[in-house]
Amino acid sequence: MGEVVGPVAGPAVERALVWDMAKRAAWVAPAMIVVAGLVWGVAGALSTLYGIGLVLVNLVVAASLMTWSARLGPAAMGATAMFGFLVRLGLIFVAVLAVRDAWWVSLVPLGLTIIVTHLGLLFWEMKYVSASLAFPGLKPRPAASSKESVPS
Repeated sequence: MGEVVGPVAGPAVERALVWDMAKRAAWVAPAMIVVAGLVWGVAGALSTLYGIGLVLVNLVVAASLMTWSARLGPAAMGATAMFGFLVRLGLIFVAVLAVRDAWWVSLVPLGLTIIVTHLGLLFWEMKYVSASLAFPGLKPRPAASSKESVPS
């Protein structure tokens, strides 16, 4: 068996994926904030906004780490994926602990936002990710179909 060493070849698709998820978050964030505001008041709305921000920062950091580690090789990518997840989870925990006693924080909407936004964006993005070596990253958008008339 050959050993796989060296940088991982191919385009860095992580940035495109995160940008796509951020655009999707921009569509649903206002509705989430309004609903949280109606249910939990101003603290709920602000907590939801903070939670969405934490999720987006987490996704950007994850993409940056994976892009960086791909230049080092597959072992570095694996280690970065595993330990980076644990570190980022710890940072989210610290970010929540740092504001838990603030007047504008309501922990229930904050926790729900962090969980639902992470899972929602990741599952939503799965529809748009290509699992093809020909098109790594996002699936190509279908070209505008032109209906050509066939002479009879």
